[in-house]
Amino acid sequence: MPADPATASLPAPVAVLPTPTSRPNPTSAPTPTSDPRHLPGSPGLRRTQLALFGAGLATFLLLYSTQALLPNLSANLHLTPGQASWTVSAASIGLAVAVIPISALSERFGRTRIMSVAVFAAVAIALVLPFTGDLTTLIALRGLQGVALAGLPATAMAFLAEEVHPSALPSAMGLYVAGNSIGGMSGRLLSGVVAGAYGWRAGLAAVAVASLLCAVAFRVLIPRARCFRPGPVNPRALWHTVTGHLANPLLARLFALGLLFMTVFGAVYTVLGYRLVAAPFDLPQALASSIFVVYVVGTVASAASARIGARLGRRGALYAAITTTAAGLVLTLPDSLPLTLLGLVLITAGFFTGHCVASASVGRTATHGRAQASALYLAAYYVGNSLGGAVGASAYHGNGWDGTVAVALTAMLLATGVTAWGTVAARRSLAARA
Repeated sequence: MPADPATASLPAPVAVLPTPTSRPNPTSAPTPTSDPRHLPGSPGLRRTQLALFGAGLATFLLLYSTQALLPNLSANLHLTPGQASWTVSAASIGLAVAVIPISALSERFGRTRIMSVAVFAAVAIALVLPFTGDLTTLIALRGLQGVALAGLPATAMAFLAEEVHPSALPSAMGLYVAGNSIGGMSGRLLSGVVAGAYGWRAGLAAVAVASLLCAVAFRVLIPRARCFRPGPVNPRALWHTVTGHLANPLLARLFALGLLFMTVFGAVYTVLGYRLVAAPFDLPQALASSIFVVYVVGTVASAASARIGARLGRRGALYAAITTTAAGLVLTLPDSLPLTLLGLVLITAGFFTGHCVASASVGRTATHGRAQASALYLAAYYVGNSLGGAVGASAYHGNGWDGTVAVALTAMLLATGVTAWGTVAARRSLAARA
Protein backbone atom coordinates (compact mmCIF):
# COMPACT_ATOMS: atom_id res chain seq x y z
CA MET A 1 0.00 0.00 0.00
CA PRO A 2 1.29 3.53 -0.57
CA ALA A 3 2.73 5.24 2.43
CA ASP A 4 0.58 7.90 3.88
CA PRO A 5 2.40 11.22 4.38
CA ALA A 6 1.76 11.16 8.04
CA THR A 7 4.51 8.62 8.21
CA ALA A 8 6.21 8.47 4.87
CA SER A 9 7.74 11.90 5.35
CA LEU A 10 9.07 11.24 8.82
CA PRO A 11 12.54 9.68 9.01
CA ALA A 12 13.14 7.53 12.04
CA PRO A 13 14.73 9.47 14.91
CA VAL A 14 17.87 8.10 16.48
CA ALA A 15 17.03 5.91 19.44
CA VAL A 16 18.80 6.76 22.68
CA LEU A 17 19.54 3.77 24.84
CA PRO A 18 19.74 3.94 28.63
CA THR A 19 23.19 4.21 30.16
CA PRO A 20 24.12 1.22 32.34
CA THR A 21 23.90 2.11 36.02
CA SER A 22 26.34 -0.55 37.24
CA ARG A 23 29.69 -1.91 36.13
CA PRO A 24 30.46 -5.60 35.74
CA ASN A 25 32.64 -7.27 38.33
CA PRO A 26 36.10 -7.59 36.75
CA THR A 27 36.62 -10.92 38.50
CA SER A 28 33.50 -12.49 37.03
CA ALA A 29 33.06 -13.87 33.56
CA PRO A 30 31.96 -11.24 31.03
CA THR A 31 28.33 -11.32 29.99
CA PRO A 32 26.88 -9.88 26.80
CA THR A 33 25.31 -6.47 27.07
CA SER A 34 21.53 -6.69 27.31
CA ASP A 35 19.73 -4.68 24.64
CA PRO A 36 16.23 -3.73 25.83
CA ARG A 37 14.91 -3.16 22.32
CA HIS A 38 12.58 -5.70 20.70
CA LEU A 39 14.43 -8.20 18.52
CA PRO A 40 13.20 -9.93 15.33
CA GLY A 41 10.78 -12.73 16.14
CA SER A 42 10.28 -11.69 19.75
CA PRO A 43 6.80 -11.54 21.31
CA GLY A 44 7.40 -7.89 22.17
CA LEU A 45 8.07 -7.03 18.53
CA ARG A 46 4.93 -8.84 17.36
CA ARG A 47 2.84 -6.97 19.91
CA THR A 48 4.43 -3.65 18.94
CA GLN A 49 3.82 -4.25 15.24
CA LEU A 50 0.20 -5.27 15.71
CA ALA A 51 -0.48 -2.41 18.13
CA LEU A 52 0.86 0.27 15.82
CA PHE A 53 -0.81 -1.33 12.81
CA GLY A 54 -4.09 -0.88 14.70
CA ALA A 55 -3.20 2.69 15.63
CA GLY A 56 -2.37 3.59 12.04
CA LEU A 57 -5.54 1.92 10.83
CA ALA A 58 -7.64 3.92 13.32
CA THR A 59 -5.89 7.20 12.47
CA PHE A 60 -6.60 7.14 8.76
CA LEU A 61 -9.98 5.48 9.04
CA LEU A 62 -10.99 8.62 10.93
CA LEU A 63 -9.02 11.28 9.07
CA TYR A 64 -10.69 10.68 5.70
CA SER A 65 -14.00 9.28 6.94
CA THR A 66 -16.14 12.06 5.46
CA GLN A 67 -14.47 12.31 2.06
CA ALA A 68 -16.62 9.61 0.43
CA LEU A 69 -19.72 11.03 2.12
CA LEU A 70 -19.61 14.50 0.60
CA PRO A 71 -22.37 13.96 -2.00
CA ASN A 72 -24.60 12.52 0.77
CA LEU A 73 -23.85 15.44 3.07
CA SER A 74 -24.63 17.91 0.31
CA ALA A 75 -27.95 16.22 -0.48
CA ASN A 76 -29.11 15.76 3.12
CA LEU A 77 -27.87 19.01 4.67
CA HIS A 78 -28.42 21.13 1.53
CA LEU A 79 -24.75 22.07 1.20
CA THR A 80 -22.63 23.16 -1.72
CA PRO A 81 -19.58 21.01 -2.51
CA GLY A 82 -17.37 23.78 -1.10
CA GLN A 83 -19.26 23.80 2.20
CA ALA A 84 -19.26 20.02 2.55
CA SER A 85 -15.54 19.80 1.72
CA TRP A 86 -14.72 21.60 4.96
CA THR A 87 -15.58 18.42 6.85
CA VAL A 88 -12.43 16.97 5.28
CA SER A 89 -10.33 20.13 5.32
CA ALA A 90 -11.01 20.89 9.00
CA ALA A 91 -9.48 17.59 10.12
CA SER A 92 -6.42 18.13 7.92
CA ILE A 93 -5.94 21.67 9.24
CA GLY A 94 -6.24 20.47 12.83
CA LEU A 95 -3.59 17.82 12.23
CA ALA A 96 -1.28 20.26 10.45
CA VAL A 97 -1.49 22.83 13.24
CA ALA A 98 -1.01 20.35 16.09
CA VAL A 99 1.63 17.96 14.77
CA ILE A 100 4.70 20.00 15.84
CA PRO A 101 3.50 20.95 19.36
CA ILE A 102 2.30 17.42 20.11
CA SER A 103 5.56 15.90 18.88
CA ALA A 104 7.34 18.15 21.38
CA LEU A 105 4.97 17.10 24.19
CA SER A 106 5.76 13.45 23.53
CA GLU A 107 9.37 14.17 24.52
CA ARG A 108 8.11 15.13 27.98
CA PHE A 109 5.14 12.87 28.65
CA GLY A 110 6.06 9.75 26.71
CA ARG A 111 5.14 8.27 23.33
CA THR A 112 2.70 5.63 24.60
CA ARG A 113 0.73 8.07 26.74
CA ILE A 114 0.41 10.61 23.93
CA MET A 115 -0.64 7.97 21.40
CA SER A 116 -3.21 6.49 23.78
CA VAL A 117 -4.78 9.85 24.59
CA ALA A 118 -4.74 10.80 20.90
CA VAL A 119 -6.47 7.72 19.52
CA PHE A 120 -9.16 7.51 22.21
CA ALA A 121 -9.90 11.23 22.03
CA ALA A 122 -10.30 10.95 18.25
CA VAL A 123 -12.56 7.90 18.61
CA ALA A 124 -14.68 9.65 21.26
CA ILE A 125 -15.30 12.50 18.83
CA ALA A 126 -16.07 9.99 16.07
CA LEU A 127 -18.80 8.43 18.22
CA VAL A 128 -20.45 11.85 18.54
CA LEU A 129 -20.25 12.82 14.86
CA PRO A 130 -23.26 10.75 13.64
CA PHE A 131 -25.51 12.73 16.00
CA THR A 132 -24.53 16.20 14.78
CA GLY A 133 -27.28 18.10 13.05
CA ASP A 134 -25.60 21.10 11.42
CA LEU A 135 -22.51 21.87 9.37
CA THR A 136 -20.87 24.24 11.88
CA THR A 137 -20.84 21.62 14.65
CA LEU A 138 -19.64 18.94 12.25
CA ILE A 139 -16.73 21.09 11.03
CA ALA A 140 -15.76 22.11 14.58
CA LEU A 141 -15.71 18.50 15.77
CA ARG A 142 -13.72 17.39 12.72
CA GLY A 143 -11.16 20.11 13.45
CA LEU A 144 -10.80 18.87 17.04
CA GLN A 145 -10.54 15.33 15.74
CA GLY A 146 -7.64 16.37 13.50
CA VAL A 147 -5.85 17.90 16.50
CA ALA A 148 -6.29 14.65 18.41
CA LEU A 149 -5.12 12.54 15.48
CA ALA A 150 -1.89 14.57 15.25
CA GLY A 151 -0.66 12.70 18.33
CA LEU A 152 -0.22 9.47 16.40
CA PRO A 153 1.94 10.33 13.37
CA ALA A 154 3.85 12.77 15.58
CA THR A 155 5.00 10.03 17.96
CA ALA A 156 4.57 6.56 16.46
CA MET A 157 7.73 6.64 14.35
CA ALA A 158 9.80 7.88 17.30
CA PHE A 159 8.36 5.08 19.45
CA LEU A 160 9.37 2.46 16.89
CA ALA A 161 12.88 3.88 16.51
CA GLU A 162 13.41 3.86 20.28
CA GLU A 163 11.85 0.50 21.14
CA VAL A 164 12.67 -1.74 18.15
CA HIS A 165 16.10 -3.16 17.37
CA PRO A 166 17.55 -1.79 14.08
CA SER A 167 17.49 -5.27 12.52
CA ALA A 168 13.70 -5.40 13.00
CA LEU A 169 12.94 -1.74 12.31
CA PRO A 170 12.26 -1.93 8.54
CA SER A 171 9.55 -4.56 8.92
CA ALA A 172 8.02 -2.76 11.90
CA MET A 173 7.94 0.52 9.99
CA GLY A 174 6.50 -1.20 6.95
CA LEU A 175 3.60 -2.72 8.88
CA TYR A 176 2.82 0.63 10.51
CA VAL A 177 2.79 2.38 7.14
CA ALA A 178 0.58 -0.40 5.79
CA GLY A 179 -1.89 0.30 8.58
CA ASN A 180 -1.92 3.96 7.59
CA SER A 181 -2.54 3.23 3.95
CA ILE A 182 -5.15 0.54 4.49
CA GLY A 183 -6.92 2.85 6.93
CA GLY A 184 -6.89 5.73 4.46
CA MET A 185 -8.46 3.63 1.74
CA SER A 186 -10.81 1.50 3.86
CA GLY A 187 -12.16 4.52 5.77
CA ARG A 188 -13.32 6.03 2.51
CA LEU A 189 -14.71 2.70 1.27
CA LEU A 190 -16.47 1.74 4.51
CA SER A 191 -18.17 5.08 5.04
CA GLY A 192 -19.14 5.39 1.38
CA VAL A 193 -20.59 1.90 1.01
CA VAL A 194 -22.54 2.04 4.28
CA ALA A 195 -23.78 5.56 3.49
CA GLY A 196 -24.99 4.38 0.09
CA ALA A 197 -27.31 1.91 1.84
CA TYR A 198 -28.20 3.62 5.12
CA GLY A 199 -27.19 7.29 4.92
CA TRP A 200 -24.21 9.40 5.98
CA ARG A 201 -24.84 9.06 9.72
CA ALA A 202 -24.62 5.28 9.45
CA GLY A 203 -21.43 5.65 7.41
CA LEU A 204 -19.79 7.72 10.14
CA ALA A 205 -21.05 5.33 12.82
CA ALA A 206 -19.49 2.36 11.02
CA VAL A 207 -16.12 4.10 10.86
CA ALA A 208 -16.38 5.09 14.55
CA VAL A 209 -17.04 1.50 15.65
CA ALA A 210 -14.24 0.12 13.49
CA SER A 211 -11.85 2.75 14.87
CA LEU A 212 -12.86 1.97 18.46
CA LEU A 213 -11.98 -1.69 17.93
CA CYS A 214 -8.60 -0.67 16.50
CA ALA A 215 -7.95 1.69 19.43
CA VAL A 216 -8.77 -1.00 21.99
CA ALA A 217 -6.47 -3.44 20.19
CA PHE A 218 -3.69 -0.84 20.22
CA ARG A 219 -4.02 -0.23 23.96
CA VAL A 220 -4.18 -3.93 24.84
CA LEU A 221 -1.22 -4.89 22.68
CA ILE A 222 1.24 -2.01 23.03
CA PRO A 223 4.17 -3.04 25.28
CA ARG A 224 5.51 -0.82 28.04
CA ALA A 225 8.23 1.55 26.77
CA ARG A 226 11.70 0.39 27.76
CA CYS A 227 13.99 3.00 26.24
CA PHE A 228 12.10 6.28 26.54
CA ARG A 229 13.76 8.94 28.72
CA PRO A 230 11.67 12.08 29.32
CA GLY A 231 13.22 15.41 28.50
CA PRO A 232 12.18 19.04 28.97
CA VAL A 233 10.10 20.88 26.42
CA ASN A 234 12.05 23.91 25.23
CA PRO A 235 9.73 26.19 23.21
CA ARG A 236 12.51 28.66 22.41
CA ALA A 237 14.78 25.98 20.96
CA LEU A 238 11.85 24.49 19.03
CA TRP A 239 10.96 27.89 17.58
CA HIS A 240 14.58 28.52 16.59
CA THR A 241 14.78 25.16 14.81
CA VAL A 242 11.47 25.62 13.00
CA THR A 243 12.22 29.16 11.80
CA GLY A 244 15.69 28.04 10.72
CA HIS A 245 14.18 25.32 8.54
CA LEU A 246 11.68 27.74 7.02
CA ALA A 247 14.54 30.11 6.16
CA ASN A 248 16.41 27.34 4.31
CA PRO A 249 15.60 27.88 0.59
CA LEU A 250 15.89 24.21 -0.37
CA LEU A 251 13.72 23.01 2.52
CA ALA A 252 11.19 25.76 1.79
CA ARG A 253 10.95 24.55 -1.82
CA LEU A 254 10.41 20.96 -0.66
CA PHE A 255 7.68 22.07 1.75
CA ALA A 256 6.03 23.99 -1.10
CA LEU A 257 6.17 20.94 -3.38
CA GLY A 258 4.51 18.77 -0.75
CA LEU A 259 1.76 21.36 -0.39
CA LEU A 260 1.24 21.68 -4.17
CA PHE A 261 1.18 17.96 -4.92
CA MET A 262 -1.31 17.40 -2.10
CA THR A 263 -3.43 20.30 -3.37
CA VAL A 264 -3.99 18.26 -6.54
CA PHE A 265 -4.68 15.04 -4.65
CA GLY A 266 -7.04 16.73 -2.21
CA ALA A 267 -8.96 18.50 -4.97
CA VAL A 268 -9.37 15.42 -7.15
CA TYR A 269 -10.33 12.92 -4.47
CA THR A 270 -12.65 15.36 -2.69
CA VAL A 271 -14.61 16.29 -5.81
CA LEU A 272 -14.52 13.08 -7.83
CA GLY A 273 -17.42 11.55 -5.90
CA TYR A 274 -19.66 14.46 -6.91
CA ARG A 275 -18.78 14.00 -10.55
CA LEU A 276 -19.36 10.25 -10.58
CA VAL A 277 -22.82 10.35 -8.98
CA ALA A 278 -23.95 13.13 -11.34
CA ALA A 279 -24.79 12.97 -15.06
CA PRO A 280 -23.53 11.61 -17.38
CA PHE A 281 -22.05 8.86 -15.14
CA ASP A 282 -24.93 8.57 -12.61
CA LEU A 283 -23.13 5.93 -10.52
CA PRO A 284 -24.67 4.74 -7.25
CA GLN A 285 -22.99 6.09 -4.10
CA ALA A 286 -21.48 2.72 -3.15
CA LEU A 287 -20.01 2.20 -6.63
CA ALA A 288 -18.67 5.76 -6.75
CA SER A 289 -16.95 5.19 -3.38
CA SER A 290 -15.18 2.12 -4.78
CA ILE A 291 -13.12 4.47 -6.95
CA PHE A 292 -10.82 4.91 -3.94
CA VAL A 293 -9.40 1.45 -4.68
CA VAL A 294 -7.28 3.25 -7.30
CA TYR A 295 -5.34 4.55 -4.29
CA VAL A 296 -3.36 1.29 -4.32
CA VAL A 297 -1.64 2.49 -7.51
CA GLY A 298 0.52 4.47 -5.12
CA THR A 299 2.11 1.17 -4.04
CA VAL A 300 3.89 0.81 -7.36
CA ALA A 301 4.67 4.51 -7.63
CA SER A 302 6.11 4.69 -4.12
CA ALA A 303 8.32 1.66 -4.72
CA ALA A 304 9.47 2.97 -8.09
CA SER A 305 10.19 6.52 -6.92
CA ALA A 306 13.67 5.62 -5.60
CA ARG A 307 14.65 4.05 -8.94
CA ILE A 308 13.24 7.02 -10.85
CA GLY A 309 15.19 9.40 -8.62
CA ALA A 310 18.40 7.41 -9.09
CA ARG A 311 18.01 7.48 -12.87
CA LEU A 312 16.73 11.03 -13.40
CA GLY A 313 17.98 12.83 -10.29
CA ARG A 314 15.71 14.54 -7.78
CA ARG A 315 14.57 17.36 -10.04
CA GLY A 316 14.22 15.04 -13.04
CA ALA A 317 11.97 12.77 -10.98
CA LEU A 318 9.93 15.77 -9.88
CA TYR A 319 9.47 16.92 -13.48
CA ALA A 320 8.37 13.38 -14.40
CA ALA A 321 5.88 13.35 -11.51
CA ILE A 322 4.47 16.74 -12.49
CA THR A 323 4.12 15.70 -16.15
CA THR A 324 2.39 12.42 -15.21
CA THR A 325 -0.02 14.18 -12.86
CA ALA A 326 -0.85 16.89 -15.40
CA ALA A 327 -1.43 14.30 -18.15
CA GLY A 328 -3.80 12.42 -15.86
CA LEU A 329 -5.75 15.59 -15.13
CA VAL A 330 -6.20 16.31 -18.83
CA LEU A 331 -7.42 12.75 -19.46
CA THR A 332 -10.23 13.19 -16.94
CA LEU A 333 -11.76 16.14 -18.83
CA PRO A 334 -13.89 14.17 -21.36
CA ASP A 335 -17.10 12.57 -20.06
CA SER A 336 -15.67 9.09 -20.44
CA LEU A 337 -15.48 6.70 -17.49
CA PRO A 338 -12.53 4.67 -18.88
CA LEU A 339 -10.54 7.84 -19.58
CA THR A 340 -11.42 9.21 -16.15
CA LEU A 341 -10.20 6.00 -14.49
CA LEU A 342 -6.98 6.03 -16.53
CA GLY A 343 -6.47 9.69 -15.68
CA LEU A 344 -6.99 8.94 -11.98
CA VAL A 345 -4.36 6.20 -12.17
CA LEU A 346 -1.85 8.66 -13.65
CA ILE A 347 -2.74 11.38 -11.12
CA THR A 348 -2.25 8.94 -8.24
CA ALA A 349 1.03 7.60 -9.62
CA GLY A 350 2.39 11.08 -10.30
CA PHE A 351 1.31 12.35 -6.90
CA PHE A 352 2.95 9.53 -4.94
CA THR A 353 6.14 9.78 -6.96
CA GLY A 354 6.41 13.51 -6.34
CA HIS A 355 5.54 13.16 -2.67
CA CYS A 356 8.06 10.35 -2.08
CA VAL A 357 10.88 12.23 -3.81
CA ALA A 358 10.17 15.49 -1.95
CA SER A 359 9.64 13.93 1.48
CA ALA A 360 12.76 11.77 1.23
CA SER A 361 14.77 14.87 0.25
CA VAL A 362 13.68 16.65 3.44
CA GLY A 363 15.47 14.10 5.63
CA ARG A 364 18.63 14.30 3.52
CA THR A 365 18.64 18.10 3.34
CA ALA A 366 18.09 18.93 7.02
CA THR A 367 21.44 18.81 8.81
CA HIS A 368 19.84 19.18 12.25
CA GLY A 369 16.36 18.99 13.72
CA ARG A 370 15.28 16.35 11.20
CA ALA A 371 12.16 15.48 13.17
CA GLN A 372 11.04 19.13 13.07
CA ALA A 373 11.87 19.38 9.35
CA SER A 374 9.75 16.33 8.63
CA ALA A 375 6.93 17.65 10.81
CA LEU A 376 6.99 20.92 8.85
CA TYR A 377 6.73 18.96 5.61
CA LEU A 378 3.83 17.03 7.08
CA ALA A 379 2.12 20.26 8.14
CA ALA A 380 2.56 21.77 4.65
CA TYR A 381 1.25 18.54 3.15
CA TYR A 382 -1.97 18.63 5.12
CA VAL A 383 -2.43 22.34 4.50
CA GLY A 384 -2.30 21.40 0.81
CA ASN A 385 -4.94 18.73 1.39
CA SER A 386 -7.22 21.29 3.04
CA LEU A 387 -6.55 23.91 0.38
CA GLY A 388 -7.10 21.50 -2.50
CA GLY A 389 -10.31 20.12 -1.03
CA ALA A 390 -11.87 23.51 -0.28
CA VAL A 391 -10.76 25.37 -3.43
CA GLY A 392 -11.30 22.39 -5.72
CA ALA A 393 -14.84 21.86 -4.41
CA SER A 394 -15.68 25.54 -4.75
CA ALA A 395 -14.37 25.53 -8.31
CA TYR A 396 -16.52 22.48 -9.06
CA HIS A 397 -19.60 24.22 -7.69
CA GLY A 398 -18.97 27.23 -9.94
CA ASN A 399 -17.53 25.67 -13.09
CA GLY A 400 -17.96 21.92 -12.87
CA TRP A 401 -15.16 19.39 -13.19
CA ASP A 402 -13.28 21.70 -15.58
CA GLY A 403 -12.93 24.18 -12.72
CA THR A 404 -11.46 21.54 -10.40
CA VAL A 405 -9.00 20.45 -13.09
CA ALA A 406 -8.00 24.08 -13.64
CA VAL A 407 -7.18 24.41 -9.92
CA ALA A 408 -5.12 21.22 -9.99
CA LEU A 409 -3.25 22.19 -13.18
CA THR A 410 -2.44 25.57 -11.65
CA ALA A 411 -0.90 23.77 -8.67
CA MET A 412 1.23 21.66 -11.04
CA LEU A 413 2.28 24.78 -12.95
CA LEU A 414 3.43 26.33 -9.66
CA ALA A 415 5.25 23.08 -8.80
CA THR A 416 7.05 23.32 -12.14
CA GLY A 417 8.12 26.87 -11.25
CA VAL A 418 9.37 25.80 -7.81
CA THR A 419 11.36 22.92 -9.33
CA ALA A 420 12.79 25.17 -12.05
CA TRP A 421 13.78 27.68 -9.36
CA GLY A 422 15.71 24.86 -7.66
CA THR A 423 17.43 23.98 -10.93
CA VAL A 424 18.55 27.59 -11.46
CA ALA A 425 19.72 27.87 -7.84
CA ALA A 426 21.76 24.65 -8.17
CA ARG A 427 23.45 25.88 -11.35
CA ARG A 428 24.29 29.20 -9.75
CA SER A 429 25.77 27.40 -6.76
CA LEU A 430 27.94 25.24 -9.01
CA ALA A 431 29.06 28.30 -10.98
CA ALA A 432 29.98 30.14 -7.78
CA ARG A 433 32.09 27.19 -6.61
CA ALA A 434 33.87 27.06 -9.95
